[in-house]
Amino acid sequence: MKPVKVGVLGLGTVGSGTVNVLQRNADEISRRAGRGIEVSHATARDINKKRACDISNITVLADPNEVVSNADIDIVVELIGGDTLAKELVLKAIDNGKHVVTANKALIAKHGNEIFAAAQAKGVMVAFEAAVAGGIPIIKAIREGLAGNSIEWLAGIINGTGNFILTEMRDKGRDFADVLAEAQALGYAEADPTFDVEGIDAAHKLTILASIAFGIPLQFEAAYTEGISKVSQDDVTYAEELGYRIKHLGISRRTAEGIELRVHPTLIPERRLIANVDGVMNAVLVQGDAVGPTLYYGAGAGADPTASAVVADIVDVVRVLTSDPENRVPHLAFQADALSDIPVLPIEKIETAYYLRMQAEDKPGVLADVTRILGEKEISIEAIIQKEPMPDSDKANIIILTHRVLENNMNKALSEVEALNSIQGEVTRIRVESLG
Repeated sequence: MKPVKVGVLGLGTVGSGTVNVLQRNADEISRRAGRGIEVSHATARDINKKRACDISNITVLADPNEVVSNADIDIVVELIGGDTLAKELVLKAIDNGKHVVTANKALIAKHGNEIFAAAQAKGVMVAFEAAVAGGIPIIKAIREGLAGNSIEWLAGIINGTGNFILTEMRDKGRDFADVLAEAQALGYAEADPTFDVEGIDAAHKLTILASIAFGIPLQFEAAYTEGISKVSQDDVTYAEELGYRIKHLGISRRTAEGIELRVHPTLIPERRLIANVDGVMNAVLVQGDAVGPTLYYGAGAGADPTASAVVADIVDVVRVLTSDPENRVPHLAFQADALSDIPVLPIEKIETAYYLRMQAEDKPGVLADVTRILGEKEISIEAIIQKEPMPDSDKANIIILTHRVLENNMNKALSEVEALNSIQGEVTRIRVESLG
């Protein structure tokens, strides 16, 4: 049987890694897929640039349209990123009857509904395992391995840059700006780190995970997103004193009112396994009604880990090339006509516990005013710590841990607390999750 021909759009880090894995493990992959798989064409902005892979038997082109229109190519692997040209090329490939594999989380999170509908109409597959958590096979785990479960919630460290920054702040007592500069120097963060540190990258990935877990359409625009740029060294230290660690989590939970879809800094108990995932590593914790909690851990980026997921998707596509499209695993785990219209909740309607830190005048009655306001808003306090003022200062840090409360009630309470003359500036708030 003739080999399956693959066209790779983009020969950057992941593209080169994909070529390397396919060539290095060609015999093993062929045994798994049932057919040989070979990259016949690839595209690059600079076709003369030296590559980190062997392209001696690959036709490298500057125009990706030549690849998606090539009649000999069976599978198009999109690795150029972004959601404009990539969307155009993917839809064109689908229209030409080609299967698509992509590592592009923004493309799937923002335009997946349209892309999957087009693929279903054409009877082709769109595979996207590498779009979330690099080499961790989390998409397949939820979509197939946990298909017998009703997923209750999931929580993930799904951006390695943010996790590296918070780990360095905790372990070495460094400030956010200092660690961010190192992350950029090491290549973990871009020159413009907004997507990583403000949670946009994680929100793209969480949108995909939530859709597969709960059978809802992709709704990136409904995700609540909050970054880590305001997390201070004080917060990291106080969290440790209280038995918690701060992680930048993506959390999605099914409730009676709707689906929670949120990315933000989160205090989690230090005894939880996910609290001990450090550096640039990723991890996703999934709670199913039958299986209970399951944790998926590994490299969330890099040439070979991400290529591992890309190649696994290529193998999946090859295995079903001749199968009836109606009997394939659905793109979003649930049959396309069975997706739920359960709403995604706004952050104001979410209930969680809170860590609060405020600077207050060191005088009698201040703490009583704060606790009175919290009590009036039905916010129960679990713990309070008051730190001694720094030398030559009359301001003390007050740290409060609350029990679970509706976000809307907390918003009202903090508005009143910040209006007190004895409270300086904004109150720092970080949500707390037990993940039990």
